[in-house]
Amino acid sequence: MSRVLDLTRELVARPSVTPDDAGCQRLVCERLLPLGFDAEWFLCGPVSNLLLTRGRGSPSLWFLGHTDVVPPGPVERWTFLPFHPDEKDGELFGRGVADMKGAVAAMVVALETFAAAQPGHAGQVGLLLTSDEEGDAVDGIVRVARELERRGQHPDFCLVGEPSSRLALGDTVRVGRRGSIHLRLQVNGTQGHTAFPENLDNPVHRLAPFLDELVDTRWDSGDDDFPASHCQVASIRGGTGARNVTPASVELLVNFRNGPGSPAAEIRDRFERLLRRHDIEDYDAEWSIMGEPFRSPAGPLREAVTGAVEAVLGVTPELNTGGGTSDGRFMAPLGCEVLELGLLNGTIHQIDERTPVSDLDRLSDVYLDILRRLFLRERL
Repeated sequence: MSRVLDLTRELVARPSVTPDDAGCQRLVCERLLPLGFDAEWFLCGPVSNLLLTRGRGSPSLWFLGHTDVVPPGPVERWTFLPFHPDEKDGELFGRGVADMKGAVAAMVVALETFAAAQPGHAGQVGLLLTSDEEGDAVDGIVRVARELERRGQHPDFCLVGEPSSRLALGDTVRVGRRGSIHLRLQVNGTQGHTAFPENLDNPVHRLAPFLDELVDTRWDSGDDDFPASHCQVASIRGGTGARNVTPASVELLVNFRNGPGSPAAEIRDRFERLLRRHDIEDYDAEWSIMGEPFRSPAGPLREAVTGAVEAVLGVTPELNTGGGTSDGRFMAPLGCEVLELGLLNGTIHQIDERTPVSDLDRLSDVYLDILRRLFLRERL
């Protein structure tokens, strides 16, 4: 049996619905400690963060992953129970198998193999894990990154195991990510009887022309790496439940996905100017910046990752910044070169999440080749 497959099965069998780690990190720790890795725990309430490092100095590469998963949904709709991983037609089914316990297992086996073959390697290799990636992401890597910044500590390179691949393993490597901004906007008015418009101020009517301009706003044009920034309205809520009464307020939930051309401060300024232009003055706004956009310039990690993907998989990866957010957004500001490479993302967060079994060993081989390229100037 494959070591990567065995470890993936062990991790998936632990129901680590965010923020519960369910012992996944302890399992990984017990495997790497005998190989000379040092462990440091960052425990924040129910969230578990673990940093495992071996060696010191440069070059330094930390793999970055998460052991928490999203809820499985109705278990009766799964082909196999979500936390009882099983195989069918060459694929392994289970919640978190692709996002991202399979990649975590591939990282662990690559580190085991590298450390056993190169016990006196130069520099530092490491693995940083959190159980707060799928949840609020307030006690996970963002907290660890603050502590690392306080210490003046960070790796030269950080490789995130998020499922970046689209159609074939390795066909996509993320070289950055867009930012994400959430906004809750409450526009206030005066509740009243629909028969007497002179006695009311309907916030829905105030919001309508504003929304028309908001959704047509062009925030920027993007660039070679980033698509144009955009906003999406996720929810509009208002009303009293009566058909002849206008609401006293209406709530709007908006999400922005922004590139470097539209930082959060600029988006907020333009949004507030748009409100004033539509005479919306009585409102409450709550802004939550989930992460600013980041882009890692070409460096040794990009060269090693693309070279390994091409050599091991026979694929030339597309380099882009697509997808949602990842924990790489917290490491990049520390000064790391951050890239993302992982399994296929077609079934993540879905019923019957799955990954080709053969991709597990192949991904671990790629991770091992990256280590060799960075630390030994060798290739598989």
